[in-house]
Amino acid sequence: MKNIAILGSTGSIGTQTLDVIRDNKQLFRAFMITAHSNAYLLIQQALEFVPAYAIICDETKYSEIKEALAHLPITVLAGYEAIKEHVTHLDIDVVLTAMVGFAGLEPTINAIKAGKDIALANKETLVVAGDMVTALAKEHNVKILPVDSEHSAIFQCLAGEQDNAIEKIILTASGGPFRGKSVAFLADVTREHALKHPNWVMGAKITIDSASLMNKGLEVIEARWLFDLRPDQIEVVVHPQSIIHSLVQFEDGSIKAQMGLPDMKLPIQYALTYPQRVKTNFKRFNFADYRSLTFEQPDMDTFRNLKLAFEAMKKGGNMPCIINAANEVAVAAFLKNEIGFLAMSDLIETCMQQIPFVKEPTLQDYLNTDKETRIFAQNLIQRMPLKA
Repeated sequence: MKNIAILGSTGSIGTQTLDVIRDNKQLFRAFMITAHSNAYLLIQQALEFVPAYAIICDETKYSEIKEALAHLPITVLAGYEAIKEHVTHLDIDVVLTAMVGFAGLEPTINAIKAGKDIALANKETLVVAGDMVTALAKEHNVKILPVDSEHSAIFQCLAGEQDNAIEKIILTASGGPFRGKSVAFLADVTREHALKHPNWVMGAKITIDSASLMNKGLEVIEARWLFDLRPDQIEVVVHPQSIIHSLVQFEDGSIKAQMGLPDMKLPIQYALTYPQRVKTNFKRFNFADYRSLTFEQPDMDTFRNLKLAFEAMKKGGNMPCIINAANEVAVAAFLKNEIGFLAMSDLIETCMQQIPFVKEPTLQDYLNTDKETRIFAQNLIQRMPLKA
């Protein structure tokens, strides 16, 4: 049985991971669960799964959780530092990192240094510090197992292909709720429009990222490090049906694709059971239900975030860290109706131009860059309300 630490157990990926564990109790134990501030759901999860540890980042919720779980053999802790410390616990086998945003970086690094395999759902970890994280994984003989459906697809396509050179990978994107829309249309979209994804059920932040194509941009940067690729070996194609999750083209011209219905539980389970596949009762794909699978090029002039992400990847250094921090501030502001949809790209681009570039950043450089970018971005919003 594998002991799983779920960082972000109350979010979309975290709750689906617990679904997988519930269906495979003979294989997995939820050894540690953590949440940012959702005390109610963390308590319900702890009551059902009885983990060794339940940790809440929001320290004001500690007493509530401690009291609710007092009758169970669960160690209740609070604060970000507690997560960073206890993710290294000797009994943990796999750390599934589903925390949102930059916050996932330091716990992941600590887990890697402790020799824990990483089931990676927090793409920002590799976006921000991919060179450092992948080097640490090699040093400590740790596997980084992708949970994102697109990266899991690439990972699965590469199984058994260790000696065959990759010509390029092709990440698929649904196009989000605004596929094919014009700049004029996007100027008036609201958070309610953007939160209605056509194919996937996700948290608010990643859903907005999907609508702006920033999610795909972050995945491009993540893929560069996961699969040790050059920027020119990564392409994006819009595939509205979300059946083909991504593709690999080898140097002989052959292309392998991984297909399936859009369901995050499948890549989550594969990451936890790798290299085995375990039988599921998930709904099966039927070709008769999808008589047409279509593909088109992404519109990077209208959806500028994808173009900005490619630029950040090519620039390297701390530029992906800048774009990630700026995007997190931009999305939070959009969700609070402080800026328009198109203004998110304006904010990100300005940060890329104004925050000092560091060619070979250390971990402290990443931490400083993240902090500086957030402060600059927030001040920019306050100084000059950005219109859509």
